[in-house]
Amino acid sequence: MAQELYTRTNQKIYFAGLALEALGKAQESRAMNAQALIQAERESALFHLYGALLGLCHEIAGFYRLPQAGAPRAELLLTREVLEAVAIPEMAELVELAEQRETWLAQLLSAYADLFRPPVAKKAPKTDVTQPLIQALSLDEPEAPALSREELESWRQNLKGLTVRFREGLSEC
Repeated sequence: MAQELYTRTNQKIYFAGLALEALGKAQESRAMNAQALIQAERESALFHLYGALLGLCHEIAGFYRLPQAGAPRAELLLTREVLEAVAIPEMAELVELAEQRETWLAQLLSAYADLFRPPVAKKAPKTDVTQPLIQALSLDEPEAPALSREELESWRQNLKGLTVRFREGLSEC
């Protein structure tokens, strides 16, 4: 039973929950490395959420015996091409969620992909050479907002609910 596909999905959902608990503790911490702990736990939660999504995709692909059942990335299964080969209602719902940018699943996939992008330095516009070389900078410039613990927990709950609902449908067959 430990080798069943659903065990990996369950583990990843659980691990994401543990990472979110640790994120909450890190946010309350006054330690010198609190910011590093917050970022590490946020990335850990995102990593496990993506793993849970991949596990769910593997469950569905395994149930329907798709040739892509062992795909190493969820994006390889969440395509229109996979749906055109075999009409699978669960996969169709996931593809629909993944394609609409405002959905939680599309945001999760985008945030996960962002983990692997290098940081990009802001490009300064060309300036007049007659201006002084020393420039005043504002340290209060807003950065891209980091994912909140609440948003990550919302994604976890959505994924958990989807998993339960899909499993009920898959077991009825």
